[in-house]
Amino acid sequence: MKPHLIVFAVLIAAFIAYNFFFRIEDDRMNTVANIVLASILFGYIAFMAYALLKKMKK
Repeated sequence: MKPHLIVFAVLIAAFIAYNFFFRIEDDRMNTVANIVLASILFGYIAFMAYALLKKMKK
């Protein structure tokens, strides 16, 4: 489970770094990029939960 948390921490750091340093000037594209990054984060949370439940089932 530890590698999953490390990857999740890297994804969160990338999301924060994008919002502070690498913003796109166009508001629409910035919103699209934020939605895509947030979707990846929530998808990874779902994957971690699925992996944890699968481990607990064994």
